[in-house]
Amino acid sequence: MTEIRLEHVSYAYGEERILEDINLEVTSGEVVSILGPSGVGKTTLFNLIAGILKVQSGRIVLDGEENPKGRVSYMLQKDLLLEHKTVLGNIILPLLIQKVDKAEAIARVDEILATFQLTAVRDKYPHELSGGMRQRVALLRTYLFGHKLFLLDEAFSALDEMTKMELHAWYLEIHKQLQLTTLIITHSIEEALSLSDRIYILKNRPGQIVSEIKLDWSEDEDKEVQKIAYKRQILAELGLDK
Repeated sequence: MTEIRLEHVSYAYGEERILEDINLEVTSGEVVSILGPSGVGKTTLFNLIAGILKVQSGRIVLDGEENPKGRVSYMLQKDLLLEHKTVLGNIILPLLIQKVDKAEAIARVDEILATFQLTAVRDKYPHELSGGMRQRVALLRTYLFGHKLFLLDEAFSALDEMTKMELHAWYLEIHKQLQLTTLIITHSIEEALSLSDRIYILKNRPGQIVSEIKLDWSEDEDKEVQKIAYKRQILAELGLDK
């Protein structure tokens, strides 16, 4: 069981307030998005959750314990693959950092490559891979740090639309299969609707959560029609419906 809760979290750089009274939770197995425009503190919020920044006000509780530093898997928009290492060489890095014997690390990676559909590219270099395949490699490397809470900071935003749609469907399968809990930062309404169980709307300066939207998809109504209704609701919350 992996779950995280933020209670009355605020943050400032000097005199500039960045986040104001943030309250949210992600329960075990959920995919939750934080949706908002640029400049409202989304990445600052993730840096607080990851422990990169110190909480100034409020609490962040992961699995019943404060201070999640070192207990989350954090993936950025840029895949940060090492170009001089093969796919295998990149993927085993978290295990080597954890002092796992190299032969054992390779054996463990070989067992899970098929799950991530990476067996065929095991010995290729990053420059030989498509953008979508690079993201799969980066996600597997992130997973091997051993934390069930994934923070995805615009992780799919650099991909073309077709690749992005494919990765969204693939990630939801992986998320379920590996029993992950995921919190996503995005400025894409379409991405939030494609991936999420719930969406938090973050806006204003300092950033504030102004709405929580639970996505309940009805089998009795066309999904595209439902998407249009949710998009209208989100645009209204963001003040972009005029």
